[in-house]
Amino acid sequence: MFDTAVPWRVFRWYRKQRHFSGSYWSATMEAPVGYESRLEYANLLLADFDPRVEWILSQPFLLEGIDRGTPRKHIPDYLIAHADHSVCVVDVKPADKLHLPRVRDSLEWSRRVIEAQGWEYRVQSEPDSTLLVNVQFLAGYRRRFQFVAVEVAAAVEELRAPMTFGEAVRAATPIAGDPRAARSLVLHLLWTRQLRTNLTQPMSTTSLLEPI
Repeated sequence: MFDTAVPWRVFRWYRKQRHFSGSYWSATMEAPVGYESRLEYANLLLADFDPRVEWILSQPFLLEGIDRGTPRKHIPDYLIAHADHSVCVVDVKPADKLHLPRVRDSLEWSRRVIEAQGWEYRVQSEPDSTLLVNVQFLAGYRRRFQFVAVEVAAAVEELRAPMTFGEAVRAATPIAGDPRAARSLVLHLLWTRQLRTNLTQPMSTTSLLEPI
């Protein structure tokens, strides 16, 4: 039902804009997905990295109704569909604004309306800073079309035992042809979740990688 859906409103960029809007090329969608703030971008990036996510739409629809006598309108930030066909509607708000009555009441109303449809509703704020930095770095290697499928498959076979990042690059070098290409290949496997490491710690050549 979401295949032909488009964002409810147009993203705008103008001088002295208070928020940094933009467009992010999503590996999940293989297409650009919009965001209206850096915080939305951070949470969009993590959704794109989540292997359970199969579909992402920004500004998906308008909620309009009466909340205990108060008229309300609200456009959620993202609608996410998962591989198990479950749906999650996401609002992104800074943590220091969640206690404000206007924000709190609007989000609580949105939760009641959306969960009544059998969908999950989630409010997301600032993610772990180290996790975000690591995922943002890995996102540079997210595009599947930049990698040779045969080399990716061979690297997956070669890296079937736990090893450090430096060891993985050395093991993949004969496959990729040189160390720089091998490094990119290993980072691509981390983005595509064919390898894993602890992303809540700064990445280095000694980071332990494990196959999934």
